[in-house]
Amino acid sequence: MSKSKDRINVVYSTNPNFVYEQEQNEEPETLPNPSQELKIWLERYKGDKKASVIKGFIGKSEDAEQLAKSLKSLCGCGGNVKDGDIIIQGDHRDKILQHLISKGYRAKKAGG
Repeated sequence: MSKSKDRINVVYSTNPNFVYEQEQNEEPETLPNPSQELKIWLERYKGDKKASVIKGFIGKSEDAEQLAKSLKSLCGCGGNVKDGDIIIQGDHRDKILQHLISKGYRAKKAGG
Protein backbone atom coordinates (compact mmCIF):
# COMPACT_ATOMS: atom_id res chain seq x y z
CA MET A 1 0.00 0.00 0.00
CA SER A 2 1.23 3.48 -0.77
CA LYS A 3 1.69 6.37 1.58
CA SER A 4 -1.35 8.55 2.16
CA LYS A 5 0.70 11.66 1.26
CA ASP A 6 0.86 10.46 -2.35
CA ARG A 7 -2.93 10.27 -2.65
CA ILE A 8 -4.61 13.13 -4.47
CA ASN A 9 -8.22 14.41 -4.73
CA VAL A 10 -9.63 12.13 -1.97
CA VAL A 11 -9.48 12.31 1.79
CA TYR A 12 -11.59 9.25 2.58
CA SER A 13 -13.80 6.82 0.68
CA THR A 14 -16.30 4.26 1.97
CA ASN A 15 -16.29 2.38 -1.34
CA PRO A 16 -14.37 -0.89 -0.78
CA ASN A 17 -13.41 -1.08 -4.47
CA PHE A 18 -12.16 2.50 -4.67
CA VAL A 19 -8.65 2.97 -6.06
CA TYR A 20 -6.79 6.08 -4.96
CA GLU A 21 -5.13 8.29 -7.55
CA GLN A 22 -1.42 8.46 -6.90
CA GLU A 23 0.77 11.49 -7.46
CA GLN A 24 3.34 10.76 -10.14
CA ASN A 25 6.88 11.88 -9.33
CA GLU A 26 8.45 11.37 -12.73
CA GLU A 27 11.97 12.61 -13.32
CA PRO A 28 12.69 14.47 -16.53
CA GLU A 29 14.78 12.80 -19.19
CA THR A 30 18.45 13.72 -19.07
CA LEU A 31 19.30 16.34 -21.67
CA PRO A 32 22.35 15.79 -23.86
CA ASN A 33 25.55 17.41 -22.57
CA PRO A 34 25.63 20.37 -25.01
CA SER A 35 22.05 21.28 -24.01
CA GLN A 36 22.86 21.47 -20.28
CA GLU A 37 23.61 24.94 -18.91
CA LEU A 38 25.45 24.41 -15.64
CA LYS A 39 26.54 27.11 -13.23
CA ILE A 40 29.24 26.54 -10.64
CA TRP A 41 28.77 28.41 -7.37
CA LEU A 42 30.99 28.69 -4.32
CA GLU A 43 29.05 28.42 -1.09
CA ARG A 44 30.59 29.18 2.28
CA TYR A 45 29.53 27.48 5.49
CA LYS A 46 30.31 28.14 9.11
CA GLY A 47 33.77 27.17 10.27
CA ASP A 48 35.36 28.53 7.07
CA LYS A 49 34.16 25.50 5.10
CA LYS A 50 33.53 25.88 1.38
CA ALA A 51 31.72 23.83 -1.22
CA SER A 52 31.50 24.00 -5.00
CA VAL A 53 27.86 23.66 -6.04
CA ILE A 54 26.82 22.80 -9.60
CA LYS A 55 23.30 24.01 -10.33
CA GLY A 56 21.11 23.64 -13.39
CA PHE A 57 21.48 19.91 -14.12
CA ILE A 58 18.33 18.64 -15.82
CA GLY A 59 17.89 14.90 -15.80
CA LYS A 60 17.50 11.73 -13.82
CA SER A 61 18.97 11.45 -10.35
CA GLU A 62 21.10 8.45 -11.40
CA ASP A 63 22.82 10.56 -14.05
CA ALA A 64 23.42 13.35 -11.54
CA GLU A 65 24.89 10.81 -9.11
CA GLN A 66 27.19 9.50 -11.85
CA LEU A 67 28.39 13.01 -12.72
CA ALA A 68 28.94 13.75 -9.02
CA LYS A 69 30.97 10.55 -8.66
CA SER A 70 33.26 11.51 -11.54
CA LEU A 71 33.72 15.02 -10.10
CA LYS A 72 34.48 13.67 -6.63
CA SER A 73 37.13 11.34 -7.98
CA LEU A 74 38.59 14.17 -10.09
CA CYS A 75 38.87 16.51 -7.09
CA GLY A 76 39.75 13.82 -4.54
CA CYS A 77 37.09 14.89 -2.09
CA GLY A 78 33.59 14.13 -0.90
CA GLY A 79 30.24 15.44 -1.95
CA ASN A 80 26.66 14.50 -2.74
CA VAL A 81 23.57 15.31 -4.79
CA LYS A 82 20.81 17.19 -2.97
CA ASP A 83 17.66 18.73 -4.44
CA GLY A 84 19.06 18.54 -7.96
CA ASP A 85 22.31 20.32 -7.04
CA ILE A 86 25.69 18.59 -7.10
CA ILE A 87 27.74 19.57 -4.05
CA ILE A 88 31.51 18.99 -4.02
CA GLN A 89 33.43 19.72 -0.82
CA GLY A 90 36.04 22.46 -1.15
CA ASP A 91 36.74 25.18 -3.70
CA HIS A 92 37.40 23.19 -6.89
CA ARG A 93 35.56 25.44 -9.34
CA ASP A 94 38.41 25.67 -11.86
CA LYS A 95 38.93 21.88 -12.03
CA ILE A 96 35.19 21.28 -12.27
CA LEU A 97 34.76 23.90 -14.99
CA GLN A 98 37.51 22.40 -17.16
CA HIS A 99 36.17 18.87 -16.64
CA LEU A 100 32.60 19.84 -17.55
CA ILE A 101 33.70 21.74 -20.66
CA SER A 102 35.80 18.76 -21.78
CA LYS A 103 32.71 16.53 -21.39
CA GLY A 104 30.71 18.86 -23.66
CA TYR A 105 28.62 20.68 -21.05
CA ARG A 106 27.99 24.41 -21.32
CA ALA A 107 29.30 25.50 -17.94
CA LYS A 108 30.46 28.72 -16.33
CA LYS A 109 31.29 30.13 -12.94
CA ALA A 110 28.56 32.08 -11.21
CA GLY A 111 28.32 34.29 -8.16
CA GLY A 112 30.81 36.79 -6.82
